[in-house]
Amino acid sequence: MRAEELNKRYFDWLCQRVCDDGHTERLSYQKLLKCFHETEFTFSLDMDANRTEDGTDLRFRFGRERGLKPETVKRYLDNRPCSALEMMIALAVRCEEHIMSDSGVGDRTGQWFWNMVVNLGLGSMNDANFDQAEADRILVRFLHRQYERDGSGGLFTVRNTPYDLRTVEIWHQAMWYLDEFLRGGH
Repeated sequence: MRAEELNKRYFDWLCQRVCDDGHTERLSYQKLLKCFHETEFTFSLDMDANRTEDGTDLRFRFGRERGLKPETVKRYLDNRPCSALEMMIALAVRCEEHIMSDSGVGDRTGQWFWNMVVNLGLGSMNDANFDQAEADRILVRFLHRQYERDGSGGLFTVRNTPYDLRTVEIWHQAMWYLDEFLRGGH
């Protein structure tokens, strides 16, 4: 299998993780998801390196599910930095599988992912409304932590927080967001 074909299959697999569960209302977001995938996830807080590791671990999860040898994954997929798409999907997976798993409501990985997209301000940017310059501007704002103190414009908004979320690792932001979700705040 050629590298180009494997990378396409991997991208499609990533998209299926968050698009096949009703959260995209039959709209295509391929352009936005491609933009996320072409944007390197960079971080300024040391603990956010964990988000990078989770993101690149998706490559090996894909490989296991597809019966690929780890060497093949390492050679053709694990040869570049973690993308914003990988980080966000991995975070949504971790939220669902490790924190919010509930067999009564099913897998909500897509819900957590699309909540992040909406909070970034990109929820309406389907393929028909895609604006590359605006998407890039918003991603830069997120990656440089130039969003609001309560997280508005970042991945998570946490109401009534005494903390400036721009100075808090993404995992803690997610946990506080999920805590508010459970209390009915979202």
